[in-house]
Amino acid sequence: MSVFYRPTDGFLGDVIPFYWDGVYHAFYLKAPLPPLRDGAHHTPYAHLASRDLVHWEELPLAIEPGPPDAPDSVSCFTGAVIERDGTFYLFYTGFMGEGEPQTVCLATSNDLVNWVKDPRNPIIEADERWYESIDWRDPFPFWNEDAGEYWMLLAAREKAGPDNRRGCIALMTSPDLENWEVKPPFWAPRLYYTHECPDLFRWDDYWVLVYSTFSERNVTHYRLSKSLAGPWLAPENDTFDGRAFYAAKTAGDGERRYVFGWNPTREDERDEGLWQWAGHLVVHELRELTADGFALSAPAAQDDLFSCRCDLRFHAEIGDWRVDQAVFAAEPVDGFAACSLGEMPEAALIEARISAQKGTRGCGLLLRCDSKLERYYQIRWEPGRRRLVIDRWPRPGDQPFMLERALPGSSAEPMQFRIFAEGTVLVVYINDSLALSCRMYNHRRGQLGLFVSEGGAAFDHVTMRALPPN
Repeated sequence: MSVFYRPTDGFLGDVIPFYWDGVYHAFYLKAPLPPLRDGAHHTPYAHLASRDLVHWEELPLAIEPGPPDAPDSVSCFTGAVIERDGTFYLFYTGFMGEGEPQTVCLATSNDLVNWVKDPRNPIIEADERWYESIDWRDPFPFWNEDAGEYWMLLAAREKAGPDNRRGCIALMTSPDLENWEVKPPFWAPRLYYTHECPDLFRWDDYWVLVYSTFSERNVTHYRLSKSLAGPWLAPENDTFDGRAFYAAKTAGDGERRYVFGWNPTREDERDEGLWQWAGHLVVHELRELTADGFALSAPAAQDDLFSCRCDLRFHAEIGDWRVDQAVFAAEPVDGFAACSLGEMPEAALIEARISAQKGTRGCGLLLRCDSKLERYYQIRWEPGRRRLVIDRWPRPGDQPFMLERALPGSSAEPMQFRIFAEGTVLVVYINDSLALSCRMYNHRRGQLGLFVSEGGAAFDHVTMRALPPN
């Protein structure tokens, strides 16, 4: 049983999620072995199905690149699925090679499993009155009730302006999903090189516009508006995750909504390696929209997988610790204190609530630490800086830590940590609100630990659970 899905003969790239009749379908760009650093090539659409977002059934490939003269001869890039009158329409990006125009292609199905490409492909090309033809991809169709027609959003670029600020979201309209008219940009903020993998959904009174960027930083953003005409405004926290969760798109059943992204691999399977394209599937549930942005957590079925509770065996490694009824506390006001709690299983769910004293520089959890406390990963809460940091040790002093995220709220509030670790995949949730994904390559085994740096902190409700034996 795997917590974070990855095909055995490749890697999972951009996910195209679609919910239908009680089942979540996750079409995705299947990356070949070995993993790629710069984008996808020769990618078919693979197909998964699940009722709980944890147990996935592998279905036949949906579509594959076409013959040498086809508009999708090199790759079938990202798109979206929509249903009309019992027919499923898969709009996707046709790619013929570097420097060639990208186009919108179509495949249809009556059962979501067997797909037939439209002989008219490509069905939509860039209108050069407004758009460049090279970046014309990732179509997202939806029914616009107010306009009484279908709209389609695309990742595109305007024809003029600074090169890194021409990114826009293009707009097409159609009465029937068959015949499309290209329109001027839906949104052109002049912020990025392009807006990859656009996605749109309703949440209460808001429209939520989702897109991914690589020119400012590699991350999936979202914007909010009361109207499709905008303005599209950023909440304080305008991302679902960090750098290691990309090309995210959403799907829901009318009651719950989830965001599907991929956790990228790193070159040579080293923490020092460059981030690569594609990896494992990570799914977050969107729980509520607050003043700070979306609160999110793991799907409920993912928690339920970890049914075996691990015994914690406390041992003070550095500094003085107090243990009182399963509360672990230390106050090294001008130093560092750490304790170990036992060997981590290969796949683990770790939970803890941390209360930090005012002025504490850092506190948190150690993952896969060795017996001498010289090798480990560190999940560090820095209350004064209001940020979460994922770090590693040893780390050369002139190298940055692995990843970080800003934390909303008061620095005095206790923080509830829920940490999923499986193989090299790491996903951290804070207060069932904020997520930060990462990779852990250099240290594959070790103990769970707690630490406090220059201050005081107490840890309670500390648990560690494992998957049941196969």
